[in-house]
Amino acid sequence: MNIRIAKYAGFCFGVKRATGQLEAELERAEANPGEKRRICTLGRIIHNDRYMEEIQARGVEVVSRGDVPELIRSADAGEPVTVVIRAHGELKSVVDELEACAARNPAFRLLDGTCPYVKKVREIAAANSGEGRLFLLSGNGDHPEVEGILSCATGETAVFPDADSLRRWMDAQNPVEICEKCITVAAQTTQKLAEWRKSINFIKKDYANAKIFDTICSVTELRQEECASLAAESDFMIVIGSPDSSNSRKLYEISRELCRDTVFLTDGRELPEILARLREKPVINLSITAGASTPFSLIQEVYTTMNENTENFAELLESSFKTLNTGEIVEGIVTAVTPGEIHLDLGAKTTGVISREKATDDPQAKLEDLFKVGDTVRAKVVKVSDIDGIATLDKTRVDSESNWDRIVEACETQETLTGKIVEAVKGGVIISLNSVRVFIPASLTGIPKDGDLSSIVGTEQKVKIIEIKPERRRAYASIRAVQREERKKREEEFWNNIQEGMEFDGEIKSLTDFGAFVDLGGVDGMVHTTELSWRRIRRPSDVVSVGQKIHVYVKGFDRERGRISLGYKTEEMNPWYIFTNKYQEGDVAEVKIVSLMPFGAFAEIVPGCDGLIHISQIADHKIAKPDEILSVGDVVNARITAIDYDNKKVSLSIRSLLEEAANAAEDEEYDEPAEEPAEPAEPAEEPAEPAADAE
Repeated sequence: MNIRIAKYAGFCFGVKRATGQLEAELERAEANPGEKRRICTLGRIIHNDRYMEEIQARGVEVVSRGDVPELIRSADAGEPVTVVIRAHGELKSVVDELEACAARNPAFRLLDGTCPYVKKVREIAAANSGEGRLFLLSGNGDHPEVEGILSCATGETAVFPDADSLRRWMDAQNPVEICEKCITVAAQTTQKLAEWRKSINFIKKDYANAKIFDTICSVTELRQEECASLAAESDFMIVIGSPDSSNSRKLYEISRELCRDTVFLTDGRELPEILARLREKPVINLSITAGASTPFSLIQEVYTTMNENTENFAELLESSFKTLNTGEIVEGIVTAVTPGEIHLDLGAKTTGVISREKATDDPQAKLEDLFKVGDTVRAKVVKVSDIDGIATLDKTRVDSESNWDRIVEACETQETLTGKIVEAVKGGVIISLNSVRVFIPASLTGIPKDGDLSSIVGTEQKVKIIEIKPERRRAYASIRAVQREERKKREEEFWNNIQEGMEFDGEIKSLTDFGAFVDLGGVDGMVHTTELSWRRIRRPSDVVSVGQKIHVYVKGFDRERGRISLGYKTEEMNPWYIFTNKYQEGDVAEVKIVSLMPFGAFAEIVPGCDGLIHISQIADHKIAKPDEILSVGDVVNARITAIDYDNKKVSLSIRSLLEEAANAAEDEEYDEPAEEPAEPAEPAEEPAEPAADAE
């Protein structure tokens, strides 16, 4: 039996530092027994019963937060007291009290064993929280480390133990309110890597401008990665740690996913049971790892016990090898090749046989071209017949597993893979990645909700593997993850080049009560309601609509908060500018009555620019109220009698036009000529002279 101990098993740097401070203080106290110093740890300094029993036997007290006031009173009364803060850290208020006591009292000694990695997260929480900010922490809300980190934050905070709880939290939020805040995301130093990666994928999807701090301890990261690697290669895993230890539990969860025979060991008392289990089912490869609170002495004890029994295990293992086992991966030498199958020498009593369809996925290929006598071939045992002396093998499964390993690796490294969409199925599509079928949920295809998924069948797509279920050999991929990554690159380029005054042709994506969000090409900016129009509007939809293309310019931007303030209205759109370029004093304009006041009426000359018709200028006779003549909505002609350019005020007059019309009518009446007298009648024809008297 091969026994391996994980390189990163046992005390981490932070735990070594805290326990080192405690042990040094114990040695000082033991060297000066006359001082009678009281040494306390604020909580269990590590999650290990054996270690705690040893230090308590040397006089160390384990106290709680509730004991702090009494400790301070004792120190103030002159009693020598030492308090050690464990690697997890403590509430900021408690630390402040202890530091204040240490500053004023020489008899009181405070040893801050807070892990530097934890301190870093506390500093991030303090610097990235407060008014207008939202601090999100991935971790266990009941864990002392998380409680301490949150105590350093101010304002709004939220904790989520895993990616699923984060998604539920995000679904319950108001997206408009959240997007108005500066979001910061960090992690508990011992958070499980897989959950953290899924969590930040969710965050980047919905909150592209969030500040993300990967604060998982590098040693924790290495410890988890090494555990996964060992578990994948081992027949049996032993995880040593305490059930109260967050990082130990996560090691067990990681190992259990990859190695079914994984046991959790808290101290040496479980060893006899493990040995009995191994005698019943011997193994070849056994690996040992341990959490950050596990003393090396316990790791060595487990290793020694396992090693002393290696010879017995080997004998049992040898006796158990009666024949090949179904599901095994074997390696053999090709002894014969026919059009229908190949034969392998497996170094056993049985001969390996691989049929044509189990040797290659290519229906057109010839076995004689692919395999030669003497070639080494790896295949999986499908069936063993001791009677016939034949082991039926499958090479395509091994090839598939090899490609599967490539998929798993791509998930861990977040490498972008390219494949062809081969099928649309219920809830998504299938992409072929090196002959491995991978499922892409509909929501991650980039196709709109209720869109036609078959439209991308047959196309080449870039994807990222977002989740692996090794126990069922299933993988899930995302096209949108690649699109988000590419969009992030475009955003980075955008932010590197943006300047105030730059102009863009953008599309309105959404409207809110306070303005319109405009897509500038992968990055959104906002046009405030006051910037949408020169005139006062009730809501943005009075001026623009979703999907509308508008020309905007950058008024200002805040890269850190991911905000861009845009302008839309220009001087050419200014109603006063339009008015003064169209009219001057003395001109007559067609105006619309928009409101009536006791002293006159306001009329719209051009949209957004009104003038006042004083009550004395409404009619050519005295009136008591404007509504005796005018009503809101009336369209009338008025003369522009005065323009106050400094105060942007216009005076109008209807009376001026009425008087002008009246004067014109009067002038016309005076200018008409008087009627001429009738000419005298022609004189009547004179009577004929009387005829002369006849002679």
